[in-house]
Amino acid sequence: MHHKGTISLQTERLLLRRFVPEDAGAMYANWASDAAVTEFLTWPPHASVDVTRQVLESWIASYERADFYTWALELRQTGQLIGSISVTRLREDIDCAELGYCMGTKWWGQGLMPEAGRAVVRFLFDEVGCNRVAAVHAVGNPKSGRCMQKIGMRYEGTLRQAGFCNQGVIDEVWYSILREEYAASAAPPISAPEGPAPSDEGAVSASR
Repeated sequence: MHHKGTISLQTERLLLRRFVPEDAGAMYANWASDAAVTEFLTWPPHASVDVTRQVLESWIASYERADFYTWALELRQTGQLIGSISVTRLREDIDCAELGYCMGTKWWGQGLMPEAGRAVVRFLFDEVGCNRVAAVHAVGNPKSGRCMQKIGMRYEGTLRQAGFCNQGVIDEVWYSILREEYAASAAPPISAPEGPAPSDEGAVSASR
C-alpha cells in the first residue's frame, strides 16, 4: 500500500478533514457524550469535554504518520461537525483496511455515513492501493450492517462470541468489498441474516 495520511476528501454534502483542537466542544456535544451513539462501541461516553480533548490530542499527534486515517465529518452547508470515520486496523500483509465510524443521532437516517464511507473506500482503493476494505458490527446493531451495504460491502459471515463492546461479548457480523468488486461496480451486496433495518446510521468503531 502507498499511504497518504489523512487528507481532505469532499462529497456532495460533506467535508472529510483532519480534526483540530477546536473540535473538542462539538465532538463532545454532538456524539462523544451520547450513550445512544456508543451503545455498540468499544468506548464509553466521554464523561467530560476534557476526555474528548485528550482523545483529539492523541489523534492530532498521530496525523504525523502516513498510515493514520481518521476524518472529522463536517457538513459543507453549515460547517457543523457531526461524526467521524477511521481506518481502525491495517493489514499490510493482505493490503486490507478495516473501517469504524460514528455519528450524532441527530443526523442518523439521512444517508450521510454511507456517503462518507463511499468516499473513504474510493480513496483507499484509488490512492492507497488497498485490495480489501472491511467493517464489522455487533449482531445487535443491524443498522450498521445496512450502512455497510450502502457503502458497497458484501455480507461475509457472523463470528460467534468473537468480539467485545459496551454490550459485553458479542457476535461479530463482517462485511467487505474487494478491489475487483469496486472496479466492476459490484452487484447489490448480500443481506445479512438479521435483515434490513429502517435506518442506516448505526455506529461501529474500534477506536476511542
